[in-house]
Amino acid sequence: MTCLLPTKSGKAAFLGDGLRRQIRRISARLTVRQSRCLTCASIRQHESAARVYRKSVESRSSIRMGIPSKGRMAEDTMQLLDDCQLKVRKINPRQYAAEIPNVPGVEVWFQRATDVVRKLVSGDIDIGIVGYDMLREIGNQDEDLVVVHDALGFGGCHLAIAVPSNWEDVISLRDLLSDKRWSKERPLRVITAYMNLATQFFADQGFDYVELSTADGALEAAPAMGAADCILDLVSSGTTLRENNLKQIEGGRVLDSQGVLVASRTALLNRPGTLAVIHEMLERLEAHLRAEGLFMVTANIRGSSAVEVATVLSSNGGQLLRGLQGPTVSPIYTYSTDGSSSKEGSYYAVSIGVPKSRIYETVKQLRKVGGSGVLVFPLTYVFDEEPPRWSALMNNLGLNVRDFEHLKIGEEFANDGQA
Repeated sequence: MTCLLPTKSGKAAFLGDGLRRQIRRISARLTVRQSRCLTCASIRQHESAARVYRKSVESRSSIRMGIPSKGRMAEDTMQLLDDCQLKVRKINPRQYAAEIPNVPGVEVWFQRATDVVRKLVSGDIDIGIVGYDMLREIGNQDEDLVVVHDALGFGGCHLAIAVPSNWEDVISLRDLLSDKRWSKERPLRVITAYMNLATQFFADQGFDYVELSTADGALEAAPAMGAADCILDLVSSGTTLRENNLKQIEGGRVLDSQGVLVASRTALLNRPGTLAVIHEMLERLEAHLRAEGLFMVTANIRGSSAVEVATVLSSNGGQLLRGLQGPTVSPIYTYSTDGSSSKEGSYYAVSIGVPKSRIYETVKQLRKVGGSGVLVFPLTYVFDEEPPRWSALMNNLGLNVRDFEHLKIGEEFANDGQA
């Protein structure tokens, strides 16, 4: 057996180079592990000491948008933009920069999801698409970050606490909080990739004895390995939790998440053209997302006038035959056998927007009032007079929506440079 003696320099005597390197690696891992752990004693006082240097608007003239570069979030983002006629084109597949031909002047940068948020905060990009969970964790409620669209319809999941399935007495957050096993000497050990959200959540819920640690992946294995008591992680279907003998608990749901469109408040207010780009993106996104699952049902119905047909639809079909705002009723010009216009037994075409789940029900209702020749086709876009989220954004920014009505018809804005 070899005896290792520490020297004044802190190095071990009589060590071979290989063993010396191994000890250094173990020491480094322990140091990292200790630095990445937040104990309950400091959880309420914990604040990030890092200050982000935010670049000025004048540092560049271009409008930049950041989107995820890898994974399912990246694929869904690209597909959504493509569906909205905002297809991203990479000039060079090896580069991280791209463009959107339908929105000239916008640079698109492919980044890690975490870096999309960081670069929004630092002012390196102006607009971004990212998961709401990442926005809250990395952005940490930065006042410059504005959620422009909060429901892009992909990446749906939630952040939740999961405990071992054999903890039969722990079925709620209240049970976890009152568990007598946790003390100052033996705190509840939670492993998570969301340190900011976890810190805030456990402090808000009144936990006195918690130790938070972080890892890069495979968190579900930590309780079985004895590295943690429970985890705080994203959950989609819950299958991975069940396969690793974990369960969610009542009250342990921290937040719901999906893809969101985010922008820098500073850029929106001060970078020329940014508001116009956001308005166009909102118009396209809202029109596409609203149209998803909607179908147009058209039928021919006999009647003496459009008013009569509309009355019949309203009185017999109820809300189902009223469509989005009301049925569209227009005359059909039929001809007799000799080619002359025929007015007897006039037909009217009725068009109604309905959800996919109620198509057949709508067809049967139209038949009841004499409908025939029914056509059904999907809707691609449904444009409102103005996207509701645009009005909400104007209110958030302290701007008057009437001052930007020119954007609805594509006119240039000549007063303050926002175009």
